[in-house]
Amino acid sequence: MSSASKETALVTGASSGIGAIYAERLAARGYDLILVARNQERLAVLAKHLTDQYGRKVEVIVADLTGDGLAKVEAILKQNASISLLVNNAGIGAAAPLLASDVDKMEELIAINVRAPMRLAYAAAPGFVERGGGAIINIGSIVGVAPEILNGVYGGTKAFVLALSLSLHKELADKKVRVQAVLPGATATELWERAGLPISNLPAEIVMNAEDMVDAALAGFDQGELVTIPSLPDVADWDAYEAARQKLMPNLSRNTPASRYRQTAAA
Repeated sequence: MSSASKETALVTGASSGIGAIYAERLAARGYDLILVARNQERLAVLAKHLTDQYGRKVEVIVADLTGDGLAKVEAILKQNASISLLVNNAGIGAAAPLLASDVDKMEELIAINVRAPMRLAYAAAPGFVERGGGAIINIGSIVGVAPEILNGVYGGTKAFVLALSLSLHKELADKKVRVQAVLPGATATELWERAGLPISNLPAEIVMNAEDMVDAALAGFDQGELVTIPSLPDVADWDAYEAARQKLMPNLSRNTPASRYRQTAAA
């Protein structure tokens, strides 16, 4: 690998799990990195490893994206013209049923899973357009299309990530800005423990290791996919789902109710 940089990637939630693996893979591809997370010690260890292993320039930003740290990262995305890739990975999960969940914790979940990726995408996109290219990778979840599986608020936040990605793609594709939504299934990371459902409680056949997940996601990115579901065996199934969604479009808004909703005249 040449030491010449392919510009800079900013990765959120980079101190462990999926974010740390993205950082490793992107460093191997020649990107300099800006790593964002709350855990300074872990970030420092990862940054040193990436610099020693790949000779990349690595900047560490300690920031809580539910608080003032979000504005700090937004400013970096707006001001640093070397950034060409944003990986919106930071997020938290929830496994408990809605009625058994703390509503304040659900609000925190929305802040990190919805507000943060939205604001960071808004911060990055104008510069990408102005510079003639860039890419945004949004890490969602299969619960974005299957919210019945886990906590409903968590599913709702990941549905937002998918919807935002689809809309951004439509708006930015002709401006040479790539968007990819990655929808992993159960992935072996610390998220599950933090959500109160240790990964060991899940059937092994549905859990993918994080390295395989990220490698599949990057393969999907290289293939130009808008939506990547790393565990989906047959992409034709997603294509059929998307074709059915597109078929709905012309009839979702009309000036008369569907015939099945028209009241019949009283006899």
